[in-house]
Amino acid sequence: MSTDYDYDVAIIGAGPAGSSAAAYLAKAGMSVAVFESEIFPREHVGESLVPATTRVLLETGAMEAVENAGFPKKYGAAWTSAQSRNVIANVFNKFSHELGSAEIQFNERDQPGVDRDYTFHVDRGRFDLILLKHAESVGAKVFQGVRVLNADFDDPQKVTLTVRLGPREVPISARMLIDASGRQTMLGRQLKVKVADPVFDQYAVHAWFEGLDRKALAFNFEKSDYIYIHFLPISDTWVWQIPISDTVTSVGVVTQKQRFAEAGTDREKFFWDFVSSRPDLYEALQKAERVRPFKAEGDYSYAMQQICGDRFVMIGDAARFVDPIFSSGVSVALNSARLASRDIIAANEAGDFSRERFAAYERVIRNGVRNWYEFISVYYRLNILFTTFVQDPRYRLDVVRLLQGELYDDEEPEVLRIMRETVAAVEEDETHLWHEHLGTLRAPTAAPAF
Repeated sequence: MSTDYDYDVAIIGAGPAGSSAAAYLAKAGMSVAVFESEIFPREHVGESLVPATTRVLLETGAMEAVENAGFPKKYGAAWTSAQSRNVIANVFNKFSHELGSAEIQFNERDQPGVDRDYTFHVDRGRFDLILLKHAESVGAKVFQGVRVLNADFDDPQKVTLTVRLGPREVPISARMLIDASGRQTMLGRQLKVKVADPVFDQYAVHAWFEGLDRKALAFNFEKSDYIYIHFLPISDTWVWQIPISDTVTSVGVVTQKQRFAEAGTDREKFFWDFVSSRPDLYEALQKAERVRPFKAEGDYSYAMQQICGDRFVMIGDAARFVDPIFSSGVSVALNSARLASRDIIAANEAGDFSRERFAAYERVIRNGVRNWYEFISVYYRLNILFTTFVQDPRYRLDVVRLLQGELYDDEEPEVLRIMRETVAAVEEDETHLWHEHLGTLRAPTAAPAF
């Protein structure tokens, strides 16, 4: 068996996960090749970041280029509802507030490794290209328009990829493989370890709009450039509103996939039918100009039974995806790259790329994404009632921490337990003031295998 190889690490996919991992490893002196099937820039959803991404951008050195790109700064998040009204809100300590409306600012809580009180809303085409160019600038080799067809692990000293270069199929070898192929989940499909999520079978239809009056939809005009989550009066359905530039806004409807099937396959009709359930949102969007065609995103939620092994790890969406409600996708991508790279650098120094070397990565990323999963699960069950926890001073900073994306270093945050117990108490009492507002999505007693 040959010990010759072309690179120390081969990375499938040049999205935020793959590019960040490439930057970490190249800066550590390893030879890295990134294989991307598309040509950048390319459109992509997941346009709003959380502060947990800041640490990675600083560590890899990409932050300066991101700042210079002039992306809109994101200082916080807000929620609106057509059902907003003054109610007695808290189960344990009654107080009054407007149900369904809330906002948070990221600077309410200090965050390790984060040196500013904002993150960014991004055009993913430009953002992803910036990260890829940065990885290349620090030494990674980048191959665009090149598809990886499969990975051969038979040789215990290396991994051999079959790569399509134009009309040819070429073998490329590396000591280590990182699958950052996103929702293509190349290695997960090859190894047959991909598992559909039993709960979050969500579907999204989205587009960009020029000239949307964001202030018309904001309850605080000074914060109209936050990311907005608009609850629709349709169970488990919401709309994202993300500033892309001073005048362009990304808007997407997310609901259960079965509703899209029931409505037919006309994306435009589907979008407007759902948006029309919120007259204020419908009216504002009708006055704006759509500047990108409606696109659909499906197959949102899945897990992997195995995310690492001898000579490979999966990161970002290639390992797990739940739901876009809290902009978790890019955060998981960048932080999984950070955590995996730490273990890969140590494995390289030891000359050992066996699965045991990635135990720390596996433990921390499983815990972090399990927390995301639990947060999203209880959020959907609470529905508009989630805003009561945002506004309750006892829980607010814990909620801000979750929304900052700070979930990777500890066990389950206490506020998640309280939210879960609150849902259980309301479910058991049909006369409870909150009962009619609960969402219908029910997570299993244990999250699917990661």
